[in-house]
Amino acid sequence: MLLMLMSALTLSAQNHKLEKLWETDTIIAIPESVLPDFKNQVLYVSLIAGGPWDADGVGGIGKLSFDGKKYNGDWIKGLNAPKGLGKYGNKLYAADISEVVVADLKTGKIESKIPIEGASGLNDITVDDKGVVYVSYSKTSKIWQIKSGKTVLFLENVNGANGLLAVNDGLIYAQGKSLMKANAKKELTKIADVTEGIDGIEPVGNGDYIVTSWVGLVYYVKADGQFETLLDSRAEKKNAADIGYDPAKKIVYVPTFMGKTIVAYQLK
Repeated sequence: MLLMLMSALTLSAQNHKLEKLWETDTIIAIPESVLPDFKNQVLYVSLIAGGPWDADGVGGIGKLSFDGKKYNGDWIKGLNAPKGLGKYGNKLYAADISEVVVADLKTGKIESKIPIEGASGLNDITVDDKGVVYVSYSKTSKIWQIKSGKTVLFLENVNGANGLLAVNDGLIYAQGKSLMKANAKKELTKIADVTEGIDGIEPVGNGDYIVTSWVGLVYYVKADGQFETLLDSRAEKKNAADIGYDPAKKIVYVPTFMGKTIVAYQLK
């Protein structure tokens, strides 16, 4: 009976897997975030290029084709160390150390920069269906909102604040190793705990999530709190930063940070 139970648990833990489709050459200048744009058929990639928290002006945003074959690393230049990316309408938002950079998606031209009070290490960004921007600031355990260009504190005391995902009834966010949710009333619930600090968060489309840990782990997190480890690239010294996801084709795009590549995986 014990053997049968262990076998059942093993099978349950292997419901999903990732199969590698392609990987770019090591030409991506420290990619932190991948944001798919299905309308324009392109992947936007935030490029740190220099030190992860250095205001050195060498960072930017690149464009990569969905098959990984065409790459433009000079689309937007002159940023510092951009990380999380979000979009709404024709605007692209990037978390760039102390400010949120707003650019035109058609031209790549920077339209404005919105400073976040006291920030020196902004991390992830997400935008809801009304155009409200959320940005995490890990060092002070805060999550900020930007409404009509004005900043408002949304949540504080979020130890290990990082990955963000706007949903129709609130915000999914990373609090260290915990995947959390805040509803419209800011009532908090825990969805799951994984083994390492959470970076990227993407919805599968059925109530489940694909979640990454920067050290090189990708998880499949179920709505009931159970999770599976889909990828562990720590031995290869490849990170798994802020992923992008195509829910129609079930493709996960993983930026490997210091690995300097983007890897596409088929979720099965």
